[in-house]
Amino acid sequence: MKKILVANRGEIAVRVLRSAMDMGIRTVAIYSDADRAAPHVVLADQAVHIGASPASSSYLDIEKIIRAAKETGVDGIHPGYGFLSENAEFARRCEQEGITFIGPSAESIEIMGSKLAAKAAVGAYDIPMVPGIDRAISDVKEAQVIAKKIGFPILIKASAGGGGKGMRLVETADQLEEQMERAISEAQSSFGDGSVFIEKFVMAPRHIEIQVLADQYGNTIHLFERECSIQRRHQKVIEEAPSSILSPEMRDAMGKAAIGVARSCNYTGAGTVEFLVDGDLNFYFLEMNTRLQVEHPVTEMITGVDLVEQQIRIARGEVLSIAQDDLIINGHSLELRVYAEDPHNEFLPSIGTLTTYTPPSGNGIRVDDGYREGMEIPIFYDPMIAKLVVHGSSRNAAIDLMNEAIDQYAIDGIQTTLSFGKFAFNHEAFISGKFDTHFIPRYFQRSGEEVNDEERVAALMALRAWMDHNQLLTVPNVRESNWLKREE
Repeated sequence: MKKILVANRGEIAVRVLRSAMDMGIRTVAIYSDADRAAPHVVLADQAVHIGASPASSSYLDIEKIIRAAKETGVDGIHPGYGFLSENAEFARRCEQEGITFIGPSAESIEIMGSKLAAKAAVGAYDIPMVPGIDRAISDVKEAQVIAKKIGFPILIKASAGGGGKGMRLVETADQLEEQMERAISEAQSSFGDGSVFIEKFVMAPRHIEIQVLADQYGNTIHLFERECSIQRRHQKVIEEAPSSILSPEMRDAMGKAAIGVARSCNYTGAGTVEFLVDGDLNFYFLEMNTRLQVEHPVTEMITGVDLVEQQIRIARGEVLSIAQDDLIINGHSLELRVYAEDPHNEFLPSIGTLTTYTPPSGNGIRVDDGYREGMEIPIFYDPMIAKLVVHGSSRNAAIDLMNEAIDQYAIDGIQTTLSFGKFAFNHEAFISGKFDTHFIPRYFQRSGEEVNDEERVAALMALRAWMDHNQLLTVPNVRESNWLKREE
């Protein structure tokens, strides 16, 4: 594989380009009207304009991307995350054109892209599941019988869902009919598939995921866990590795379960198996993300493994050079997603120009970003500006370093989640490790600043525009990687 196209934008495009360049691979970037001067465009060896700013006219247009790949003569396409990264049709089109899709097979994507199909696939591997049903339903009377058997509260979930879309919490029987109708409608609108199923609602859960790597020869390993419980709108804001609550025995059990999930769909490449963990430390399979995760840097920091490099090596047919016994956890890593959002106004998007943009630097600090000072944050895409990642010898050391890094980070012109990060990393619940997915609604208080009606309407319109576009989108010696050593 001598030349690859990165079918994405922003910080993940920059991230993939850097690892490819470190491997001596030539690179091609694609860009929309809004991204003409973006860092990923400048960094790549070649750049191809593929359309207007809306994602549906550019980063989600399969035929335009395939055409760009053929015109530039690439051997492979890396999809990053979001956009087409979990689109089976895109993976299949790459295969049809003789271009290597740097990710799993279309068949694996299809199986794990449906929560019901995923449940069926992993059934033979004795993996714990949240109590519920493994088939789609639409009849309210049948749902009432099932809910009574499981016990309220329950979750109605879209089979093809993600990011909280098509999900409804039902606490009592009299809410069921209305919430089921809403879930089906939202699932159909968001995914073109109104299939829903019912699960028991796990009270005060932790969201913990396991990173896996699998080659084309049946070798599968896990690279430990990531704690992803601090979320807003069912989407993560803070991640860390390792989790503060897992014992070595539980880590081993969850790792083996994750490997079983990967094998159940003949998975290849880098993937993530997500679990819910209840208050008694029982864990349950939630879903598998068939792509690189946003939070992959914390795993890289504690293992020394460049996951993008591994993806590329696996895709070009190399045998995994890492065995499970080779891996150890080195220290602790934290990640804060720096979004262009106002955390004091319900995390609504904050669109504008980066009049000041100075990221922190120093030993143990890593910033993956896709913007520079003077650039405008567009409404067309996910509002993430950067990922602020730190690594320390212990969890407390990592927390201290994260606070220093946030203080160094200078951003003006928009609101960001940096202030929320400062709140969270200094909160006793986070420091003690005694938190769950309800951290934000339970602890984070809005400021006393008043927001006038015009500001609120503008923010809501920006959020609606972003959500509409987003719905069209949710080694030989790896420890010697230049990417992992780079300090910026």
